[in-house]
Amino acid sequence: MRLIGLVILAAALTLVPLGAGAQQATKIPRIGYLVLAPLVDPPSAERAAFVDGLRGLGYIAGRNIIIEYRSAAWNRELLSRLAAELVELRVDLILAAGPQATQAAREATQTIPIVMIAGGPVESGLVASLARPGGNITGFSANMPELGGKRLELLHEAVARVSRVAVIWNPGNPTAASEWKATQAAARTLGMKLESVEVRGADEFSAVLSKMSQHRPPAVVMIDDTLTTTYREIFAEFAMRNRLPAIMGSRAFAESGGLMSYGTTTSDLFRRATAQVDKILKGAKPADLPVEQPTKFELVINMKTAKALGLTIPQTLLQRADQVIE
Repeated sequence: MRLIGLVILAAALTLVPLGAGAQQATKIPRIGYLVLAPLVDPPSAERAAFVDGLRGLGYIAGRNIIIEYRSAAWNRELLSRLAAELVELRVDLILAAGPQATQAAREATQTIPIVMIAGGPVESGLVASLARPGGNITGFSANMPELGGKRLELLHEAVARVSRVAVIWNPGNPTAASEWKATQAAARTLGMKLESVEVRGADEFSAVLSKMSQHRPPAVVMIDDTLTTTYREIFAEFAMRNRLPAIMGSRAFAESGGLMSYGTTTSDLFRRATAQVDKILKGAKPADLPVEQPTKFELVINMKTAKALGLTIPQTLLQRADQVIE
């Protein structure tokens, strides 16, 4: 009997580490989702693409992965506190959308991996380079400066005989500054004149719109960054009220009543980001994962707005559009 008892005890002791290992193996990963924009219901195309991308890799939210959502609802001041909350929760990874959310996450942690979707990560100092990001950040560079020139070309094609365009941009943003240079280069090729309209804050934005309503330019390009994107719906309504043909990078601008948008298909970046999330959760280090760039772009034309402005959009341009809002 004593011998049998010793055998049972030995077997039990042998199973203890196996049980602990099994528990560790079934640990559910917890990831943070940090955004400046509000969380809406139904989910935005970006959030839906992210969840769908995870599902395609075998991660089901609430079952074998936990997503901690944090939104600043356009209040940039809240981002630091929200990032700190995610760190306190000991998340395994943070998805940060936008340069300010990424900066807030980086200030909150130097160890938790961060997958960003942000414009100009090298220019803003978020990573050392696209090929070798270094540190705990990788992800996607959301903007490409050369798109600024493409937007001017599209506006030139849509609005016949337009020769002067006002460009609203934030000189405090390195990415916006690069796009402004690309837009200038395109203007020289097209023989167009540009009016630089600089905005650095909310108060300046309101003043710019007030001045523009009094001295209306023939057309407007607004360069996307965190500041201008925050006011895209307000600007779309302003452009409609003042009969201004305008273009931005964000498709939400055209959906809100702006004439056109052309830019990165952001939802595709959120979907592709899940592959990096998967690699990191399986042991990869952010420093070893190159920052990737956009591969899909979309042109959206709002024909309701075009008709209200009395514009006839060329058929050749309509045929190239990814979406035409009737």
